[in-house]
Amino acid sequence: MNKIFIIIGILLLTGCSGTMQKSLDIKENAGPPRVQPAPLADRMMAVPELDGKKITVAVYSFTDKTGQRKPADNIANLSSAVTQGSEVWVIKALQEIGNKTWFEVVERIGMDNLIKERQLIRNTREVYEKGLPNGPRALKPMVFAGLILEGGIIGYDSNVAVGGVGSRYLGIGAQTEYRVDTVTVVMRIVSVSTGKVLLSIATEKTIASSRSGADIFKFLDLGTKLLESETGYSVNEPVNYAVRAAIEAGVVQLVYEGEKEGLWKFKEDSTYKGEVPKQRPLLMKDALEKWPKDRLYCNAKDLCWPIEAEEKTTKTTRDNNDKKVHTE
Repeated sequence: MNKIFIIIGILLLTGCSGTMQKSLDIKENAGPPRVQPAPLADRMMAVPELDGKKITVAVYSFTDKTGQRKPADNIANLSSAVTQGSEVWVIKALQEIGNKTWFEVVERIGMDNLIKERQLIRNTREVYEKGLPNGPRALKPMVFAGLILEGGIIGYDSNVAVGGVGSRYLGIGAQTEYRVDTVTVVMRIVSVSTGKVLLSIATEKTIASSRSGADIFKFLDLGTKLLESETGYSVNEPVNYAVRAAIEAGVVQLVYEGEKEGLWKFKEDSTYKGEVPKQRPLLMKDALEKWPKDRLYCNAKDLCWPIEAEEKTTKTTRDNNDKKVHTE
C-alpha cells in the first residue's frame, strides 16, 4: 500500500514539475510589446459608413462609478476592481468604428493642459512676432462639439456564479473551480444645443475565472512520514479586456440605435454592392406580424423576408444585405 502512495506521489510531483515548466514556457514566449487588438474589431469594422460628414463629439469623463475593490477572500484589498482610465477606450472606439468614418473626437479630458499650451503659444507670439507687418499670428479656433458622450462603469458584481467539482479518497483528491463576475457600462449621447439626452445604452460583460488542480496529503508508516504534493492551473480573464469589450459594444449599439431613431443615416453603398431586395429583412417576430400570410425565408440569424423576394436575389446579395442591415 505504501508503494502505491509513493508512486502516486511521484506522479503528482511529475505533474507539478510539468506545470512549472509550462509557466516558464509562457514567460519565455510572452514576446515583445504589441498593439492590442480591439475585442470587437470585426463588429466595429462591419458598421456601415456615415452618410455625411463626420460627427464631432466630446468625451469629458468616463469614470469608475462602482466604488468596488478587487475581490479578495481573506484580505482588505485597496486596488480598484476596474480601470480608472476607461475614457481612453471610449475615445478609441469612437475613432475606429465604421472604419474611422463616423466620429471626430475633440480633446476635453486634458482640457486644462490644452488651454495652458495654447496660452503659452499666444504669449510667445505676442512677444516675438509683434514686429511683423500684420502683428502676431492668431491661433486657429478650437473645434467645438455638437454632441457629448457621457457615462461610466456603473457596476461590478463579483461572484455572480461560483461552483466546481472535486473528489478525495484517502488523502488523494482533484478539483475544478470556477467563478464569474460581471461588469456593467452605461453611456448616453447628449445634444449640446438643447441638452436633451438623445440615446442611452447599457451593456455588460462577464469575466470568467477557472482553476483546476490535484493534490495528495498522506501520512505513512504509522504517521511517522508525510507525503504531500499539489499541482494546478488557473485562467483569469483580464478585467480591462472585459471593460473595453463592453464599451465597444455600447458604441456599436449607439450607432445602430441612432440610425433607427433617425439621428443619422447609413451610406447605402458603404458595405455591399448589388441589387437591394424589394423586401427589407426583419426579425422573425416582426416578419410574422408584417407578412402573416406570406411564405417566409429565414436565415440562421432569424432574419426573414417573403420568399418571392428571395427568389429574385442571389445568395451573395442576400448575405451581403444581411450584413448591411443587421450586423452582429
